[in-house]
Amino acid sequence: MKIAVLGHGTVGSGVCEILIEKSKEIAKSAGKELELGYVLDIRDFEDVPYSEKFTKDFSAVLADPEVGIVAEAMGGLEPAHSYVKAALESGRSVVTSNKELVAEKGAELLSIARAHNANFLFEASVGGGIPLIRPLYSSMNAAGITEFAGILNGTTNYILTKMFRFGESYEEALSGAQTLGYAEKDPSADVLGWDACRKAAILSSLIWGRTLRPSEIPTEGISKITSDDVNLAESCGFSIKLIARAKLLENGKIFAKVSPAMIKNDSPLASVNDVFNAVLIRAETTGEVLFYGKGAGKMPTASSVIADIIECAKAKGNIKEVFWEDGAQSVFANADAVSERYCIRTDYDASMLIPGAEIIGTNAYITPPLSESEITVLEEKILEHGSLLSKIPLFE
Repeated sequence: MKIAVLGHGTVGSGVCEILIEKSKEIAKSAGKELELGYVLDIRDFEDVPYSEKFTKDFSAVLADPEVGIVAEAMGGLEPAHSYVKAALESGRSVVTSNKELVAEKGAELLSIARAHNANFLFEASVGGGIPLIRPLYSSMNAAGITEFAGILNGTTNYILTKMFRFGESYEEALSGAQTLGYAEKDPSADVLGWDACRKAAILSSLIWGRTLRPSEIPTEGISKITSDDVNLAESCGFSIKLIARAKLLENGKIFAKVSPAMIKNDSPLASVNDVFNAVLIRAETTGEVLFYGKGAGKMPTASSVIADIIECAKAKGNIKEVFWEDGAQSVFANADAVSERYCIRTDYDASMLIPGAEIIGTNAYITPPLSESEITVLEEKILEHGSLLSKIPLFE
């Protein structure tokens, strides 16, 4: 069976290399020979040993009946969406590392895959090299998952680690991440939380079987975190992490959020540092389960793509567990459905404005549990008398 790889960037080139260098091991796992058939890219790569495999014409991929699986590693919505849709409609299975594609078009593409007895798998779209998606649908689908919380972006975790370990400012840590290649020249997708938001949407949709769109998830990044926030957290036995989380409520709605969060240092997520990712799953039958590993990088992510290729090669038809409905009505819970405690810093004594608050430093407080409406009212009161320097929810 031939494999077509769409895109020869960081992940795509890694997939090609593994397919060639580990062909015997892959064949043993898949139960059949899998060879690199095509590499689609608009650029020329004459210096790679498989240069004869390149094409700029996607129709050549579809025209070859020996192509059984397509690995999409192009990124973005288009032309990735059009190519993936066409491949699935032709009865071929598709695997992808494209989190934007899965988050925005997952329900549609899963439906097409099911209609054509093919598969659409996306292990590499969340957590990079961490085996996460497959255990969720194959091992934990009957566990009664009620909640998850994760560090799903290595760039922001690296920046926060530098701020805590070495006392660097946000700007210094970001600059260092860019120098090392962990952060893009335009780091917005990472530092503003968009990347983590897409991954949270994918996990929520898969776990609870109903589409949760990224646009529905309140999202805040780490760009406002200061050295003062770090110093306060450390003095109180907390860490600050960018946490993507979601919870199934009793009314069947889903509450999700992406934001910096204060975490007690004895939490398993507090010890996840540098570019590592982790996802904490809470379920009725298993309790807490932690998935941990490198969330990005060429070979870890490419290895997850290869694992999905093998899964597709072994599958006897559509894997029914990998699916979610694209409902007409939103499944997102009202923002007031969940109450949280917050760490508040002000530039004056605001203790009288926060009944029941725990004072943790000079003009610094932990509030009692507050809904979104209640914290908004509190913010307005604080701003009537001075400045609100920071507001960070606690993850508990």
